[in-house]
Amino acid sequence: MKAPDLILYNGKITTLDNAKPQVSAITMAGGRITATGGDELLATATDKTARIDLKGRRVIPGLNDSHMHVIRGGLTYNLELRWDGVPSLADGLRMLKEQAQRTPPGQWVRVIGGWSEFQFAERRMPTLEEINSVAPDTPVFVLHLYCRGMLNQAALRACGYTKDTPNPPAGEIQRDVHGNPTGLLIARPNAGILYATVGKQPKLPPEHQMNSSRHFMRELNRLGLTSLVDAGGGSQIYPDDYAIIEELHRRGELTVRMAYNIFTQKPKEEKEDFLRCMKLTAPGTGDDFYRCNGAGEMLVYSAADFEDFLEPRPDLPSNLEKELKEVVSLLAANKWPFRIHATYDESISRMLSVFEEVNRDIPFTDTPWFFDHCETISDKSMERVKALGGGIAIQNRMAFQGEYFLDRYGKQAAERTPPVRKMLDLGIPVGAGTDATRVSSYNPWVSLYWLVAGKTVGGALLYTEANRLSREEALRLYTQGSSWFSGENGRKGAIAVGQLADVTALTEDYFAVPEESIKGIESVLTIVDGKVVYGAGEFGNLDPTPLPVLPEWSPVKVYGGYGAPLDMRKAALHGVPVPQHLHTAECHSHGCSHAAQQLLAGCKAGAPRYGDFWGLGCDCFAF
Repeated sequence: MKAPDLILYNGKITTLDNAKPQVSAITMAGGRITATGGDELLATATDKTARIDLKGRRVIPGLNDSHMHVIRGGLTYNLELRWDGVPSLADGLRMLKEQAQRTPPGQWVRVIGGWSEFQFAERRMPTLEEINSVAPDTPVFVLHLYCRGMLNQAALRACGYTKDTPNPPAGEIQRDVHGNPTGLLIARPNAGILYATVGKQPKLPPEHQMNSSRHFMRELNRLGLTSLVDAGGGSQIYPDDYAIIEELHRRGELTVRMAYNIFTQKPKEEKEDFLRCMKLTAPGTGDDFYRCNGAGEMLVYSAADFEDFLEPRPDLPSNLEKELKEVVSLLAANKWPFRIHATYDESISRMLSVFEEVNRDIPFTDTPWFFDHCETISDKSMERVKALGGGIAIQNRMAFQGEYFLDRYGKQAAERTPPVRKMLDLGIPVGAGTDATRVSSYNPWVSLYWLVAGKTVGGALLYTEANRLSREEALRLYTQGSSWFSGENGRKGAIAVGQLADVTALTEDYFAVPEESIKGIESVLTIVDGKVVYGAGEFGNLDPTPLPVLPEWSPVKVYGGYGAPLDMRKAALHGVPVPQHLHTAECHSHGCSHAAQQLLAGCKAGAPRYGDFWGLGCDCFAF
C-alpha cells in the first residue's frame, strides 16, 4: 500500500460503507481514500505524512448537492445580501439599510432568494414602504422565491419601469390607482419579469467574478459541501457564462467538484441550441473536479411548469410533445444524458409519454436521464420512471413554500410533496439537493433537516412519519444518492478505499443532536481531494490563507453568508452600529436574564465560525 499523504484519526467516522460502517481513522493518498480502520493506521505514516487528530468529532463523507446553480450564483455571490437563515424581518431590514449606506452610486443592494417570510419572527413579508424607507436613494431588489420581486423607487427608475411599461406574458407589474408601478413584480406564474429584472442589474468585472465564485465555494465548504451538479440556468449561456469557473478550474482553484448541465437558451430554437453545444463539448469532457454532465434542466420552454404555489398550476401548451420529442430524440441519438424540471404530475405524465415514445425508437439504455423536483408525482408516474430507468433529483423547495402549498392544496396533498419514501421503495435512484440560490438556500443542513423532520423553515409540519427519512437515509441521499446523477456512483459518496478523498468533520454530531439542531450544523474541517479547504475552531490553524473580498463594499465582507452573522470586528471596521439589547415586555416577564439568554444563543450560533473573538470558544455577535 502506498504511504499515506494524510491520516485522520481519533474520530467518530461514519463511512456509509456497509463493510465498515464506522471507523476511527482513515488514510488518504493521491486524492483517494487508501485505508479505513483504527489507530493501527498510524503505523503506516512516514515522516512526510500529515496527521490530524479529529478530537472525537463526527466525520461524514463530503456532501453532494444534486441540483444547484453555483456557476451562475458564483458570479454574483459577493453582490448579494443574504437573508437566508436571518431570524427576523427587522434584522433583514436593518442589514439592508446598512448595506445601502455603504453601496456606491451606480450599484444595487440585492437580496436574491433563499429565504421565506415564515422564517421571520414577524412571519410576514417586508412592505414596499419599509424598503423605500430604509433605502430611499440606492436601488434595491428583493427576490422572494420565483413568486415576487420588490423594487424600491430608485430601482424602478434604474430599470426604466414606468406607467407605459407593458406587463410581460404571464407576469404583472403591479400599479397604483394612477397606473404607476408600485415596485411589486408578480409571476403569474411565469417568472420572466423576475429574470429580466435580475438581468438589468450591474455585473462584476471578471476578476471580481472569480473572487466571488471562490468565496461562494468557500461558503459551501464551510457547510460541508464538497460536490454538486450544476443544473444550468436561464441566461446562463454556454460557453460564455462558464468562462469564469473554467478559468478557476484551469488555475486549480476549485474547492468544490462540479458536473455541469447545459440549459437551452432561446424559445423555438432549443434544438439548434443543443446542436451548437454538441460541437463544443460532450458528456464526460473534463475531470473529477469539473466536467460536462449533459443537457437540462430546461430542455424546451414549452415544458416549463413554474413552481409558484401562490398561483394555480399552469396548463402547458399543446406543442409541448412535438418540441420535447425533437430535442429528446437528438439527445438520445447522441447519448447525451438529460434532466428536466417538472413540478406537477400533470406535466410529468405528458413528458413521460414523450420519453416512452422516443425510447421505442432510440432506447435510453446508454442515456441516463432524470426528473428534477417532482413535488406532486403520482405512483403511476413513478412506476413509469422506474420502467424507463430514470432517476429523480429532489430538492427542499417545499421547506420554503410549504405554507403556500398547504393553503392551496391542503394537508393531505402536502404529505407527499415529493413522495420520497415511495421513490425509494420502488428502487428509483434519488439524490438530494437544494435548487439554490434563488428559491431555496444553499445550506445542505436545512435540506437534511427537511428530509428528517418533514418541516418547513417556518416550522410547519408537512409530512407524516411515513414520508420522513431516518438521519442515515437522508445522509445517503445527500452523498451516495447524488453521485448517481453525475455518473459517479461508487467513486464518491462513501469513505471507502478507492473513493475520492472528500470528507467533512462537523460542529455537532449529526446522529446525536436534537432534530431541531440539525439545520444549525456546520463544518469544522472540510477536505477535498485529500487537501484541507476549510478549517475552523480547533482546526482553524489548518484553514487556507484568507481570501480578500472584492469589491470592497461587498455585503459578504461584513455579513458573511448563510445566516448573515454580523461579526462585531468587521462591523467596527466598516462603521456599522451593533444593536444593543432593548428592554421589552418580554424582559419584564423574564427579567433581564432574557438579554443574557439572547447573548448566549448568539455565542452558540456563532461558534466555531467566530470562535476566537474573546478566546473563549465563542464570538458573540448581534443580528
